[in-house]
Amino acid sequence: MLRTFTCIMCPQGCEITAEGSEAPYSITGNKCKRGHEYVEQELVNPMRNIATSILVEGGEMPLASVRLSAPIPKAKIFDVMNEIRKVKRTAPVHEGEVVIENVLGLGSNVIVTRTVEAE
Repeated sequence: MLRTFTCIMCPQGCEITAEGSEAPYSITGNKCKRGHEYVEQELVNPMRNIATSILVEGGEMPLASVRLSAPIPKAKIFDVMNEIRKVKRTAPVHEGEVVIENVLGLGSNVIVTRTVEAE
């Protein structure tokens, strides 16, 4: 099977081709080692990060932005989003605050990325 990827690991955006149905894959087109590693990861176990928001009651803004501390398996994105949707905090919430520790046992925390002060 032949698959083409656009690398996101650096500004070059290499078009990388992977051929084969199982490891070791034939990977060509990458201009650096990171591109090769990125495509291998995408073929074996694609990982993603999430940036979203949580509800804040009594705050100067109704939402606070959050992100994951580490990527999670792509297949778990919707499960993690369902957990994040359940979170509601009362202002103030502070940048760096962990709102879900080790979400779904995946080794990633959900962290506030913007402080929201009380009204």
